[in-house]
Amino acid sequence: MSESREIRSLIDLVTERLRPVSETPRLEADLLVARAINMPRSYLFAHPDDELDDGALGRLTSEVERRLDGEPLAYISGMKEFWSLELMVTPATLVPRPETERLVELALREIPLKEHSAVLDLGTGSGAIACAIAWERRMAHVTGVDISADAIAVAEQNARQLDLDNLRFVEGSWIEPVGELSYPVIVSNPPYVAEDDQALAALKREPASALVAPENGLGCIRVLAEVVPSVLAEGGVFLFEHGAGQAEEIDALLKSTGWTEVETITDLAGLPRVTRARRES
Repeated sequence: MSESREIRSLIDLVTERLRPVSETPRLEADLLVARAINMPRSYLFAHPDDELDDGALGRLTSEVERRLDGEPLAYISGMKEFWSLELMVTPATLVPRPETERLVELALREIPLKEHSAVLDLGTGSGAIACAIAWERRMAHVTGVDISADAIAVAEQNARQLDLDNLRFVEGSWIEPVGELSYPVIVSNPPYVAEDDQALAALKREPASALVAPENGLGCIRVLAEVVPSVLAEGGVFLFEHGAGQAEEIDALLKSTGWTEVETITDLAGLPRVTRARRES
């Protein structure tokens, strides 16, 4: 990779190599070098002149090549931070995005801090949203549902690692496994990317089934609009993430199917990101 084996030089080199594939190349370079020597990132700043041995250099070279081939850093490391929690991720799940933390923030406003309550997370994936809610609301009973058995296995491992005993995961399609129950708060980050969206080229390593929806990205949201009312408690609220350009269509869709108090909420970048709605009895 380089004639120099010094941490300082290797970080600079990896940073430059990652610029075409990363929005944060220096951060990723730090993390990859730290992984190669099995040390925390802080070690790099204190020991910039240390040299990597053959084994560490080989690991670094291999993982940089994987990253240049388009593999997300989260899959390479097997971990991703979300809501300040370290979560396991695999190619069976989406990589949790920072913008999804907005959905968690809004959901927490609806869940009492010191009362028992029930929360349903549909399409839970790695369990990121469910884990964050269960972490912040220890008296809430949180259920995550996903159609993928592999995703459920990842979510369950995350719950175990975080020692969350107020959280369970069940396999099934949307509300199918919980159809006899009701929840005052239901959240979802469903597939909402259109099948012909050019952004998919950069997401080719993530599971398409968790990203792509028919009907120009609105197919899964349409299904949720129809089925969620049967498990939503009276006066309950439904919050879900969607694409920034879908807000107007979603607003019309929900209102046409009986939802009320439909509100679109922006993320930290000012983009329409979450819709909140209630359903009359």
